[in-house]
Amino acid sequence: MSNSSYFSEFLLLAFADRRELQLLHFSLFLGIYLAALTGNGLIIPVIACNHYLHTPMYFFLLNLSLLDLGRISTILPKSMANSLWNTRTISYSGCAAQVLSFYFFISAEYSLLTVMAYDRYVAICRPLHYGTLLSSRACVKMAATAWAAGFLNALLHTVNTFSIPLCQSNEVEQFFCEIPQILKLSCSNSYLREAGVIVASLCLFFVSFIFIVVSYVQIFRVVLRIPSEQGRHKVFSMCLPHLAVVSMFLSTGTFADLKPPSISFPALDLVVAILYSLVPPTFNPLIYSLRNEELKNALRKLIQLV
Repeated sequence: MSNSSYFSEFLLLAFADRRELQLLHFSLFLGIYLAALTGNGLIIPVIACNHYLHTPMYFFLLNLSLLDLGRISTILPKSMANSLWNTRTISYSGCAAQVLSFYFFISAEYSLLTVMAYDRYVAICRPLHYGTLLSSRACVKMAATAWAAGFLNALLHTVNTFSIPLCQSNEVEQFFCEIPQILKLSCSNSYLREAGVIVASLCLFFVSFIFIVVSYVQIFRVVLRIPSEQGRHKVFSMCLPHLAVVSMFLSTGTFADLKPPSISFPALDLVVAILYSLVPPTFNPLIYSLRNEELKNALRKLIQLV
C-alpha cells in the first residue's frame, strides 16, 4: 500500500491498545459530546421559542450553536465508535465527507463571529441605526453569507486535498481526518497546490481578523467616552462573551495552523486538535449564558414549562 495513490480506507489514530483505556477514551469523549449537545441543544429552543429573544444578537447566537453542534458531531461519533468497537478504519469517502463537513462548520463559524463583531459595533457605536442596518432581512443575508463562505472554503480545501496523489501509507496520525495529517501522506511535489489554497484562506482569515480588531477599537473608543462606570460595565458585559469566544477560537485555531514543524510531534498535535475542535463547541454555550440574564431567565421558563 505504501506506493499506492488511492486507498479504499484510512486508519485513524488509536488512543490506546488496551481495552480498558479504549473504554475510558469512549467515556471521556461521550461526556464531552453530551455536554456540547446539552449546552447548544438548550440554547437553540430557548431562542427559537421566546419572541423577545428574536433580536440580531440572539439570531446569530442560534446560528453559532447550530455550527458548534455540527462541528463536534462531525468528528466525535466516529472516534467514539472506533474505540467502542476496537477499530481504526474510516472509508475514503467517509474521510472526505468528514473533512468537508468539519472545515465547513469551522470556516462558517469564523465568518459568523466576524458578523457578530459587526453586530456589537452597530449596537454600541451606531445605536440609532441598529434597526436599519441589522433588519431581519439583513441578518438572514449575513448569516447565509457566513454559511456559504464556509462551504466554499471547505469545498476548495477538500477537492484540493483529495485530488493529490498519496505516496505514503494510509495511516492518519489524528483521531479524525485532518487536512495537515492527510497532506503528510501526499507526494512532496503535490503540496504546493494545497499550499496556495492555504495562503488564500489565510488572507481571508486576516481580513476577518482585521475587521474584528477595527470593530472593537471603535467600540472601546465609544466605551471610554461613557461618563458613568455603570454604563461602561454594561457595555463591556455586552461584548465580553463574544470577545471570549473569539479569543478561544483564534488562539487554538491559529496555533494548530501556524505552529512550527520543528515542534510538531504526535502528542502535541493530538492535544492541539482536541483544543481547537472540541473545547470551543463545548464551552461556547457556557460563555454566552454565564453573564446573560435574559438567556438564563428564558432557560428557566423553558425548563419549568417542560
